[in-house]
Amino acid sequence: MEFLLLLGMPVLGALTLGLWGAHRQAPEINVGFSGLTFLAACALTVRVISHGNLSVAREQFFVDPFNVFLVTLTAFVGLTTALFSRPYMRVEAEHGRLTPPRLRLYHSMYQLFMATMLTALTTNNMGLLWVAMEAATLSTVLLVTLYRTPASLEAGWKYFILCGVGISQALFGTILLYVAAEKVLGATGVSALLWTHLNTVKGQLEPAVLGLAFVFLLVGYGTKVGLVPLHNWLPDAHAEGPTPISAVLSGLLLNVAIYAVVRCKVLVEGSLRSSLPADMLMGFGLLSVTVASLFLWRQRDIKRLFAYSSIEHMGIIAFAFGMGGAVANFAALLHMTVHSLTKSAIFFTVGHAAQKAGSQQIERIRGLIDINPRVGWGLMMGSLAILGLPPFGVFASEFLILTTAMKQQPWATPILLGALGVAFAAIFSKVQPMVFGESTGRRLPHQPALLPVFAHLALVLLLGLFIPSYLAQWYQAAARLIGGL
Repeated sequence: MEFLLLLGMPVLGALTLGLWGAHRQAPEINVGFSGLTFLAACALTVRVISHGNLSVAREQFFVDPFNVFLVTLTAFVGLTTALFSRPYMRVEAEHGRLTPPRLRLYHSMYQLFMATMLTALTTNNMGLLWVAMEAATLSTVLLVTLYRTPASLEAGWKYFILCGVGISQALFGTILLYVAAEKVLGATGVSALLWTHLNTVKGQLEPAVLGLAFVFLLVGYGTKVGLVPLHNWLPDAHAEGPTPISAVLSGLLLNVAIYAVVRCKVLVEGSLRSSLPADMLMGFGLLSVTVASLFLWRQRDIKRLFAYSSIEHMGIIAFAFGMGGAVANFAALLHMTVHSLTKSAIFFTVGHAAQKAGSQQIERIRGLIDINPRVGWGLMMGSLAILGLPPFGVFASEFLILTTAMKQQPWATPILLGALGVAFAAIFSKVQPMVFGESTGRRLPHQPALLPVFAHLALVLLLGLFIPSYLAQWYQAAARLIGGL
C-alpha cells in the first residue's frame, strides 16, 4: 500500500493539476500532493527498516537500504520545494512572466517529474530505469523552457539534445547488459533485466560485454549527472528555468542519475573483477571537480555559479564511489544527502534575491542583509555550508572522502584539496558582496517562503554535529550493498 501511494500520488497530482493547475489554489494542491508523497515515503521507509527488502509487481520494483533513503530524501526535498514555489511562482505570475496555461504546465509537470524520479529510484528493471530517466528528461525540458524566452528555449533545446544523445548511449549499454544476462539467466523480455537477478549471477556474466556496457552506461547516465565533459547542458538549464526547478535539478535529479551509475557499477565490478569501473568513476570525478572549480571564477549569473558548484560536488561523489570501500561509500551517501539539502536551500534564497533585484546578475544583487536579513543570512549560511566549513555536514562528508583518499589514492588528494580551495575562493568572493555589500534596492515586496531554507540548513548542521544511530546504520547497510558485501 505504501509503495502504491508513493508512485500513485504524484501521478494523480499531475493529472489533477493538468486540469486545475492554473486555479488560485493550485500551489496549495501541489503542496498537498507532495506532502502525501512524503508521508508515503516515510511509511515505506519504516516498512523496509522493520521487515527488510521489499519486492512489488512481480519483482519489477524493489526497495532496499540503498534506494529507500534516496526515496525519502527525494520526497522531502520535493515537498519543501513545493512550499517554496507557492509565493515564488505567484510573484512570477504577478510580474507577467507566467500566464495561466504556463502555471498549469508548471504544476502538472512538477508532479510528473517527481513521479519519474521515484520510479527510477524504485524500479528493479534496468530497462524501466532507462525509460524513467528519459521521461524525467522530457518533463524537465518543458519546465526549463517555461518562460519561453529565447535564452530559455535555447537552454531547453541544448538540454534535450545533449541528454537525448546521452540517454541513447545508456540505452545501448542496457541492450548489451540484456545480451549478457540472457545467456546466463535463460530469461527473455523484462525478466532478463531485473537487477536483483543480475546481481545474483554477476560473476557469471561475460566480462567483455559488461565492460563495454559500462562505458556506454557511464557516458549515458553521466550526462544526466553533469560529469565533465558531458556537463554543457547543466548551467544553461539551471540559469534559464524557474528557480524551483533549479533546486530539484541540482538537489534531486543529479542524485537519481548517479544512483543509476552506481547500480550499474555493482554489476560490472562483480563481473570484471577489475578496477575499470572504479578508475573511470574516479577519473570523471576528478576532472569534474577540477574543471568546475575553475569555471566558477568566470560566472556572472548567480544561478550558473551554483550550477557549476553542483558539477563540482557530483564529481566529489563520483570520485568517492569510485574509490569504493565501506568508508568511501558511506561518505558518498552522506555527501549526496547534505548536498541535496544545502544546494536546494541555496537556490531558494537565490530565487528570492533575484526576484528583488530583477536580475540574476551577481553585480546587481547587493546588500541582502539590509533588504531582507533572513534571505541574506540564508544565502551566506548556505554558501558556507556548501563550501565545506565546519560544523556543517558537507565538511564531515568531504573530510571522510579526503582522509580515505589519503589512504587509498594519495596521488588524488592534492588535486581534490586544490580544487576545493579554488572553489571556496571563487564562491565566497562573489557571495560576500551580495550579502554584505552596499544596498541599492528596496525591501522585498512580498513575504518569502524561508522555512524550507532554514529547515534544510538545520538538518545539514545536525548531520555535521551528530548522525543519529538509525541513520548511520542506514548508510552503513547501503554502503555494504554497494560494496557487494
